[in-house]
Amino acid sequence: MPRVSPKRSEPRSQSPAPEPSLLTGERRARIVELLAQNGSVRVGELSRLFRVTEVTVRSDLDAMAREGALVRDRGGAITHTSTSLSTAFEKRALEHADQKRRIGRAAAALVETGETIILDAGSTVMEMVRSLTAQKSITVVTTGLNIAAQVGALPDVHVLVAGGFLSPETISTVGAMAERDLEHFIVDKLFLSTQAFDAKSGLTDVSLDVARVKAAMIRSARRIILLADSSKWGLSMFAKIGPLAEIDMLITDDGLTEVARKAIRQFDIELMET
Repeated sequence: MPRVSPKRSEPRSQSPAPEPSLLTGERRARIVELLAQNGSVRVGELSRLFRVTEVTVRSDLDAMAREGALVRDRGGAITHTSTSLSTAFEKRALEHADQKRRIGRAAAALVETGETIILDAGSTVMEMVRSLTAQKSITVVTTGLNIAAQVGALPDVHVLVAGGFLSPETISTVGAMAERDLEHFIVDKLFLSTQAFDAKSGLTDVSLDVARVKAAMIRSARRIILLADSSKWGLSMFAKIGPLAEIDMLITDDGLTEVARKAIRQFDIELMET
């Protein structure tokens, strides 16, 4: 069929203007945004938009597909149905991704066969789950729907999901039902995430509903292990989860200052830097 030229009175559609040079993490965060807006992206278009080679774009898409942020398609990528619930979660997963992977691997090594554990719904905890391939015969309690789907695919893992209302931002359950479900358990370890933590305000989050569920998790665990990259230290959000003294162990990256390390150790917290 011949192509019909647009009428002269109609403005020509224009491709997005090329963007300034971006770092890898920034470029991948923009890809997530474009996927949320359009449902798909093409390699050639991204190459022109970011002013990088198509080889670089394919490398980005392949890495993001391995992380579950999208589905690779011929010539580009499409939105992943399991992650399209939350653009916010996708963007957080790409922030400080290398640090989160190291923290996740270190946390996974602490899980022992036969243990019962609670897994929070954070992006760093998701990195931990991806490193649990060799674990056997563990029981996992979680509020994270994506966490449950990932860990549930492992052999000899029994998964219990706390009920409640769905929080699209965190892809997890919240509310009184989730809190009551968590009160029925006493687990060996809790692997907790947080939006911010410091010596004065303790553990905090932007959402009161999410903070209340995290507090219920803390009450249900014998040992509380916080997974948080160093960028979250010294920040304080709206909703308080609990005092820093409730944490037994912090797994973070090597970005903490000596002042921060000293402040954390004053609470008798075991510090592991990856």
